Amino acid sequence: MGNAGAATGLKAPRVSHFQSLDVARIASLDPSQTAPMKRPALKNFRRIVVKVGSSLLVDSQAGEVRASWLAALVDDIAKLHKDGREIMVVSSGSIALGRGRLKLPRGPLKLEESQAAAAVGQIALARIWSEVLGHHGIGAGQILVTLQDTEERRRYLNARSTIAKLLEWHAVPVINENDTVATNEIRYGDNDRLAARVATMTSADLLILLSDIDGLYTAPPSANPDAELIPIVESVTSEIEAMAGAAESELSRGGMYTKIEAAKIATTAGTHMLIASGKIEHPLAAIADGSRCTWFLTPANPVTARKRWIAGSLEPKGTLTIDAGAVAALRAGKSLLPAGVVRVEGQFARGDAVVVRGPDTHEIGRGLVAYDADNAEKIKGRSSPDVMAILGTSGRSEMIHRDDLVIGPAGAIPAK
Repeated sequence: MGNAGAATGLKAPRVSHFQSLDVARIASLDPSQTAPMKRPALKNFRRIVVKVGSSLLVDSQAGEVRASWLAALVDDIAKLHKDGREIMVVSSGSIALGRGRLKLPRGPLKLEESQAAAAVGQIALARIWSEVLGHHGIGAGQILVTLQDTEERRRYLNARSTIAKLLEWHAVPVINENDTVATNEIRYGDNDRLAARVATMTSADLLILLSDIDGLYTAPPSANPDAELIPIVESVTSEIEAMAGAAESELSRGGMYTKIEAAKIATTAGTHMLIASGKIEHPLAAIADGSRCTWFLTPANPVTARKRWIAGSLEPKGTLTIDAGAVAALRAGKSLLPAGVVRVEGQFARGDAVVVRGPDTHEIGRGLVAYDADNAEKIKGRSSPDVMAILGTSGRSEMIHRDDLVIGPAGAIPAK
C-alpha cells in the first residue's frame, strides 16, 4: 500500500490532559481555563475509511434505505474523491434491509434467520451503493469479510491486496462483515471494530465513525444532562474507557464501548479516528467545517506503526539471503525482487515475517514475504517475467514489497 499516513502533516500530539484526571475532574473542566488543543483538518488526510451504521442508513420503520440522507453523504464522498482522497466505506445494513424486504416481524432474530436476511439484504445494499456512487461517475467494489479475513495472515494479505487494487483504479471499496456465513463465535458483531481493522489493514490515516451521537461525552448524555462533549482524546486511558455507554438504537449492535475499542485498534496502528453525528445531511462536509465531534489522535502514522510491528512484534519464520545488488536496491527504498535472492531457508507461508540477510550473512532487515517457502525456492534468482512460466501464475512481482519491509537492525524503523 502507498505511504498514505506520511502525507497527513500532523504533529505528534502532546501528552493527554486526560491521563492524570478522573471522570469527575474531566467533567468539571472549565474550557476558559485550559489551553485549547488543535483539532486536525479533514483536508490533511489522504486515505479515509468512513463507517456507516444500520441506524443511519436504514429507516427502521420502513426497512428501506434513507435515500436523501445517503445521497447527501455520497455527495460528500464524491467531493473528497475528486480532491484526490482515497475513500473506503464500511457499511452496515444488510440484515436490516433483508428484514425489510422479507417483511420479517420486529424483534430478535435467530442466527440462521439473520444470515438468511443478510443474504437478501446484501444484494440490495451492494446495488444501492453502486448506484449512488455511479451517479458521480465513481465505481464501487463490494468486499465481504469475516473475522478470519483480518486475523489470518494469508487472507489478510489477499483482502489488503484487493482493496489496494480498487483504490489504484479510483474505485470506492464498500466493505461489510459477511453476515451470511459468520457465526457468533467467528464474527466481529459490530462494524466499529471491523472498520478499525479495515483502516489498519489498509494503512488508512483516518477512520470516521458516523454515529447516532456526535462524539464521546463525559457521561451518557441521554442519562446525564450535564454530560459534556470531549473534543479531543490524545490517549485512550482507563478514564476514557469508563465513559463508554451502551447502544442507543435497536438496529445498532455497537455502542460507545465498541467505538472506544475501535479507537484503541486504530490509534495503536497509527490511524487517527473521529466520532461524529451521522444524523445530519452532509456529515463529512460538516466535519470539514468544524462541526462538533470527538477526535482520537495518534502520535504515529500507519506506515511507521506497521513497520514497527513487522520489525519488533513478529517472529521470523525463515531467512532470505540476497546479493549485493539487492542490498543496494533495498537501501535505496526499492522492493525485494526474486532476482536478488540467492538462498531461501526455513518453512514459511505467504505473509510470514522473514529475516533478510546480505551476502556477508549480516541482517539487512525484516519483511513480510509474498510467497511461501517452496515457491520462493523455485523463483529465487529469476527475473519477474520468469515467475509465471515457473509457477504457472503471474503471482506478485516482488518477493517482499517495500511497504512490508523494514531496513536496518532488528526493531529499527528506517528513516523516511
